Amino acid sequence: MIERKSTFSVSRDLFICMRPDHWAKNGFLFVGVIFSKNLFNADLFLKVFGGFVLFSLAASSIYLFNDIRDRESDRTHPQKRQRPIASGRVSLARAYVLSIFLASTSLAFAFTLERGFFAILVWYILLQIAYSLRLKRVVILDIMSIALGFILRVFAGTTLAGVEPSDWLIVCTLTASLFLGFSKRRSELVLMEGETDPSRKVLKEYSVPFLDQMIAMVTACTVMSYILYTVSGETVARFGTRSLALTIPFVLFGIFRYLYLIYHRNRVEDPVDLILKDGPSLLNAFLWIGSILVIIYSGR
Repeated sequence: MIERKSTFSVSRDLFICMRPDHWAKNGFLFVGVIFSKNLFNADLFLKVFGGFVLFSLAASSIYLFNDIRDRESDRTHPQKRQRPIASGRVSLARAYVLSIFLASTSLAFAFTLERGFFAILVWYILLQIAYSLRLKRVVILDIMSIALGFILRVFAGTTLAGVEPSDWLIVCTLTASLFLGFSKRRSELVLMEGETDPSRKVLKEYSVPFLDQMIAMVTACTVMSYILYTVSGETVARFGTRSLALTIPFVLFGIFRYLYLIYHRNRVEDPVDLILKDGPSLLNAFLWIGSILVIIYSGR
């Protein structure tokens, strides 16, 4: 007798394919409303929150599309082989239908929410499709494409909030996303060490020493760009305080803790999964965000 999957089981697997844990990346949409001192503006906050939901749906549609295309190579990966599509728990037909539904729904609502946001979301989807089809197989350009995705998130949030993103905000986002991108490639390379057919062909173009050099470079850039941002005259004038420099230790700890996990503890998870599973990293993130809110909105 053929055992049929329950509706709950299928729904759960489809939800897993959407990777809700990775929606945390779309938190970058809130950067603009926070740093423009509009976090407690209910109308603007709800508008940005709506954009966050729509961006998450669009991102999930791309995750599904990517998993469909990579299902064969994912089956050779020690971790990705457990994904619902690669393991066969979710059929290709269901995955395609859900991917198209999420993309079309997010774009339809984005068009009614804000035309500028709609345009950015279209560019994001096109970038991610290009990444899935080609860019992720091109050395260096694959990491830069990931970084561009984060910058588009920031632009999406500032567009909805009706504010101009500062140059410092773009620089900090760029360096931080490059840091996470190179770290992710290093984790994948270490995890697939000794395999003759890695799930990502671009990994053949990378080496651990090269990635270590890139990580060291972007780590320094990330730290320095954030430090310079907090002490710049523009920042002090905008917020009326020099206290934002007090948040530097949280950024330093977060970066150093992450490096400790991947180098000393040999953790090879995706950056988002690694941070969400590490108690000290989560606590530090909450303290950093909390301190920023207190400093910016108290004017101290």
